[in-house]
Amino acid sequence: MIGPQYLEDASGFRGHAERVLVPSDEAGVIAALREASAAGVAITIAGAGTGLTGGRVPLGGWVLSLERFTRLEIHSGYAVVGAGVLLRDLHAAAQGSAQFYPPDPTETGASIGGTIATNASGSRSLLYGATRRWVERLRVVLADGRVMDVGRGDAIDFECDAIPLPQVTKNTAGYLLRPGMDWIDLFTGSEGTLGVVTEARLRLLPAPPIVLAGVVFFATDDSALDAVEHWRATTQARMLEYFDAPSLALLLPRFPEIPNEARAAILFDQELRSEDDPELDEWLARIEAAGALTDSWFAISAADRERFRRFRHALPELVNDTVRRAGALKMNTDYAVPLAANRAMLAYYRCRLEEEFPGRYVIFGHIGDAHLHVNLFSSPDDPQKATGLILEFARKAVALGGTVSAEHGLGRRKAHLLQLQYTQEQLEAMRAVKRRLDPQNILGRGVLWG
Repeated sequence: MIGPQYLEDASGFRGHAERVLVPSDEAGVIAALREASAAGVAITIAGAGTGLTGGRVPLGGWVLSLERFTRLEIHSGYAVVGAGVLLRDLHAAAQGSAQFYPPDPTETGASIGGTIATNASGSRSLLYGATRRWVERLRVVLADGRVMDVGRGDAIDFECDAIPLPQVTKNTAGYLLRPGMDWIDLFTGSEGTLGVVTEARLRLLPAPPIVLAGVVFFATDDSALDAVEHWRATTQARMLEYFDAPSLALLLPRFPEIPNEARAAILFDQELRSEDDPELDEWLARIEAAGALTDSWFAISAADRERFRRFRHALPELVNDTVRRAGALKMNTDYAVPLAANRAMLAYYRCRLEEEFPGRYVIFGHIGDAHLHVNLFSSPDDPQKATGLILEFARKAVALGGTVSAEHGLGRRKAHLLQLQYTQEQLEAMRAVKRRLDPQNILGRGVLWG
C-alpha cells in the first residue's frame, strides 16, 4: 500500500499511483526513467509535499521521490545540495558558516528540488529575487535517462520562440523562453515537466552583520499602503509583507500583544552595517511619518527577529488548519500584478470578497512585489463558488498586466489558468519545448498542460 505522504500535498489535494520509486542515487533515477519510458508510464516527481497546486500529487502512474538525495556541502560562496535536502537544513548549514541563502519561501520544510521546480521566492524576493537567480549549476536527468550537467551561461542548443513576460517582479507561470536563455533558466520553474533535478550548486552570500526588523501596525489600510509605496521607493528593505485586518484577527489568539486598534500591518526587514548605522534612526523617522501605531514592534536581536518570523509563518499555518478542520480544499491565489496596479488589485479583491465571502477570507503576503495571497475559508459543500471567484481574480490580474502564478507554480490544480495569460501561439511554443525534451510526455503528465 502506498503511504499518504506520496499521494497528497499541503492543499489537501489527493491522488493515486501504481508504484513509488525511491532511488538512492542518480543511477537509480536513470533506471527508473528508462523503465517508465519503455512502458510509456507517467512519472510524478515527489518533493516534500509542501506545495499547494497538486504538482507532486500523482493521478496514476508512478511516483519518483528524491528524498534520499541529501548531499549538503557548504563552501565559501556556494553550496552543493541534493534535491531532497530541506530548505531549513540549507539555511541552518549556511548560517553555521556565517553565510546565507537568500530565497526564503514561507514553508522551510520544502525540498530544494521543489523550490527549483517552482522557482520559489518568498518574502526576501523584494531585494534578492527568486530561486532562479541563485542557481549556478544543475544536474538533471531527462525523460529518456540522459544526464545533463549544466551551468549558468550554458545556452540551450535549439531554437525557440521568445515569449513576452508580464511586467511584474515575480512570475513562474509556464516556461521562461527568452533570447539568449540558458539551461538553468529553462529547467528552473518548469515544475518537473522537462527533467528531474537531482543536485544543484546554489550561490550563498555573507551573512549581514545586523538586520533591523519590524512589525508596523496601522489604524487604516490606506495608511499601510501609503507606507509601502514610500518605503519601496526610498529604502533597501529586503521584505515588505502585508497583513489585513482579518489576518490580524486570526493571529490574535497566538499573539495577544497585537494592538486592538490595528487594522493592517507591514512586516519589514533591512540589513544594516552595524548597530550605529544611520538607517536605524531613519527607519524610526519613516515609521513615525507614516502615522503608524506607537506600539509597533522593532528588533535587531536574532531572538526578536525569530519572533517576527513566527508571526509571519503562523498565518499560513492557521489558514491551513482552518481549511483542514472544515474538510475543504485550500482555495488561494498566487497572482501578482505590476506595482502600479497594486492598489487596484487589492481593492478588487476586497470588494468581491465582501460580496461573496464576508468574514471568510484573509489577504496577506508580499505586498512589496504587488503579490498578495487571498485565502478563502470555503465550504466543502459548495466549492464551485470559491473556484469561480479564484478564476475571476485570475482574469482580473491578467487584465491588469499580471501573472496567474508568481511563486507556487500551477501544478495540476491550476494548469487551466495558463491559457488566461498566454496566447495559443505562445502556449504552442512552450509545448514544442516539452515535446523536444519529453516526447512521450512521461514527466509530470497533467502538470502545467492539464
